[in-house]
Amino acid sequence: MSTRTAEERQREIVLAARATGSVDVAALAEELGVAKETIRRDLRALEDHGLVRRTHGGAYPVESAGFETTLAFRATSHVPEKRRIAAAAAGLLGDAETVFVDEGFTPQLIAEALPTDRPLTVVTASLPVAAALAGAEQVSVLLLGGRVRAGTLATVDHWTTKMLAGFVLDLAFIGANGISREYGLTTPDPAVSEVKAQALRAARRTVFAGVHTKFGAVSFCRFAEVGALEAIVTSTLLPAAEAHRYSLLGPQVIRV
Repeated sequence: MSTRTAEERQREIVLAARATGSVDVAALAEELGVAKETIRRDLRALEDHGLVRRTHGGAYPVESAGFETTLAFRATSHVPEKRRIAAAAAGLLGDAETVFVDEGFTPQLIAEALPTDRPLTVVTASLPVAAALAGAEQVSVLLLGGRVRAGTLATVDHWTTKMLAGFVLDLAFIGANGISREYGLTTPDPAVSEVKAQALRAARRTVFAGVHTKFGAVSFCRFAEVGALEAIVTSTLLPAAEAHRYSLLGPQVIRV
């Protein structure tokens, strides 16, 4: 029998979820020496506290002020889904000539999917996005200066937002750690939130692109309402009924 208290057990579950990206009820029950129902109860409690999201048979960690996945980790999760979403988002470019591309792996994939056979100016705080487009002959890349965050390889702070405030952009491709109908678009870090908010202010049109697991998730800093978006691009793993609820707030919701 396990001698751990519920609190100790739940702390271990959160650490395991954050270390590997997800946890499995059966594996946790075996590992911690308790019944599956005990683990399910733990996961319900952790979900109530906003630390994990439950899935069928397990859970994955919610990104918060104290925990955020790295770009390296994001590049390994839901990749086929992210590629489909990125291609569809890039397809919304229209006649935009000046574009903001956010930090994060899905925006990086959007950058790689943008057409390079016509003049385009891309403004970004993301070093990987800048690197992906720097070699394209007809694409002019403006990298926002500032402090580089190690986990995401993107710039933040007042240098970044001040430079961004000087632009008027046709379109912004925005990512977020969570999107919910009640709390809008959220991210764990206030410095990142400021850059995103400034990008929305600078852009005539804003497109949010994100995998289905972002929906209903809430992080620490809110930077936009759902109604501020022109479009939401996600996958068919987000149920049609839920997509419809988001569309009632204003944006076109595209599932691919």
